[in-house]
Amino acid sequence: MIFLQLFWEFFKTGLFAVGGGLATLPFLKQIALKYPWFTPADLMNMIAVSESTPGPIGVNSATYAGFHAAGLPGALMATFALVLPSVVIIIAISRALTRFRESKLVQSAFYGLRPASAGLILGAMASVFAASLLHLDLWTSLCSLGAVLNVPALLVFLGFMVAIRLLPKVHPIVFIALGAVIGIVFRF
Repeated sequence: MIFLQLFWEFFKTGLFAVGGGLATLPFLKQIALKYPWFTPADLMNMIAVSESTPGPIGVNSATYAGFHAAGLPGALMATFALVLPSVVIIIAISRALTRFRESKLVQSAFYGLRPASAGLILGAMASVFAASLLHLDLWTSLCSLGAVLNVPALLVFLGFMVAIRLLPKVHPIVFIALGAVIGIVFRF
């Protein structure tokens, strides 16, 4: 039964997460709330691992969640289910797009998908920012604002933003490795 659930949830995610890997995050959050496969806190770790390993975040996250739920067969099932809709859609679209490329209907659909994708990605980004930079569980009122801010994380975040602007030629892996070292040294 778990394999059918994994397939269904990740197939839906792959089918409707228009806009790339980050657009899967709202779907993954819903899966975390619905099933015991991973928690919302695990999702933040999945994002960190997925962003620091090769491959798209959605595929990496599906593999992680599937493995956590049902071992290697679960990882394979979740990953397959996530990419299956894209493969089918790309094959269908590539055949039809050459015929309908000039269609106003097709152009309008693509135009409408862009802001929808951007909204999904921005919503996912806001969730990641909140989980990484704030202690929302400590929020009780406006007076508790100081307790809500994760000051060490905010300082690391701001430091990296400045470093990336000042050192644009430094490879991103250096920043990822440095972030891991800072987390280990300062025990975030």
